[in-house]
Amino acid sequence: MNLLFAINRNFTDLLCNCIRSIVKNGGADHYDAYILHSDLQDDNKTRINQVAGEKVTFHFITVDEAMFEGFPESNRYPKQIYYRLAAPLLLPRELDRILYLDVELMVINSLEELYHTDFEGNYYVACSHVKELLTKFNQLRLGVEEVVPYINTGVMVMNLTTLRENLTIEQIRETAQKKMHTFLLPDQDLLTVMHGERIKLVDTMRYNLSDRLLSYHNANPRNQPLDLQWVRKNVVIIHYYGKNKPWKSGYNGILDVFYHEFQT
Repeated sequence: MNLLFAINRNFTDLLCNCIRSIVKNGGADHYDAYILHSDLQDDNKTRINQVAGEKVTFHFITVDEAMFEGFPESNRYPKQIYYRLAAPLLLPRELDRILYLDVELMVINSLEELYHTDFEGNYYVACSHVKELLTKFNQLRLGVEEVVPYINTGVMVMNLTTLRENLTIEQIRETAQKKMHTFLLPDQDLLTVMHGERIKLVDTMRYNLSDRLLSYHNANPRNQPLDLQWVRKNVVIIHYYGKNKPWKSGYNGILDVFYHEFQT
């Protein structure tokens, strides 16, 4: 199974935690993990290599930051968020598909079904956290002609073969510069503008569950309440996106238990 991560060295610990969860629960016999980065040092790479033994082979790919000159960024959204969008052009050409994962997540059941999902001609398999009204709002905000899904870019299976045929760095840069005045979440906005009509959606509650989503579900009286027992049995990926993170003060939720199970 091919895995993709894009980090700077400040995220080394989170990557190691994420990898531990994948090794235990991901379901594959072996993983090739490709790490897109610009600043990892030898000590970072050594720590990462030691976390999984022989079950994971790590491939460190140094990205020239100059490729993303002029892209919108901030402390919360560094340039590394764009590496995943350019990944088809940065990864070895013999790879045909890869599963991109944020490091701020835990894998608690097998990734196999998600990884092998039929693309059905699409560029990505991903999840959306956005309801119909906000989807329409994002369409107007970003100036896209069709109502397209607004996805969370933290979990994506990429159709690398098809993307290589339809993507250039220049296209990404030009779109970013043209639309940056409308961006709220730069990487998600950019992917929506460029490829929104070529995304296959899968179950968010199963493959990209957060405390916020779980709370929204349980607050709806029409829904059967879901507890941690249900989560352990049915969910594949727990994603601590946004500001509510179990490794920071003020965390509010119940899904931190999965983070702490793999914390060292």
